[in-house]
Amino acid sequence: MFKFAKFVADNGSVVNIAKNTIRSVSKSASGTSSLAAVSTDTDEPIDIPNPYEKERSICILCKHNIVPDYKNVRLLSQFQSPYTGRIYGRHITGLCKTKQAEVEAAIIRAQNCALMPGYHKDIDFIKDPKLFNPEKPIRPHKY
Repeated sequence: MFKFAKFVADNGSVVNIAKNTIRSVSKSASGTSSLAAVSTDTDEPIDIPNPYEKERSICILCKHNIVPDYKNVRLLSQFQSPYTGRIYGRHITGLCKTKQAEVEAAIIRAQNCALMPGYHKDIDFIKDPKLFNPEKPIRPHKY
């Protein structure tokens, strides 16, 4: 209320303010709408980054530019369960779709060539550092 009273005292009465606004709109409205001419720069939206946007995750094989090969048994054994020999899914490994398919194909080929066991992890590779934690999947499974 006080700001409005001060504004009125500085610029005259409310009627004079309205007349000045109408004149400025009519002068600047040569071919454009009157509302657009009044508020051009003061009410435009500002570009700010989305604060809720998640950081894009890159799979570990793409980040280091590694191509899975059936002869690299040490790498492939990281994506196999040490107890059952099952291949971990994408929601656990965090790999992209193409690299996961390549890893699965390479593991199956290595098992067919008898380079990897099918039902358990090789004892030599049990103490290798883990690329991911199978107990805490990257993306929770729906079941």
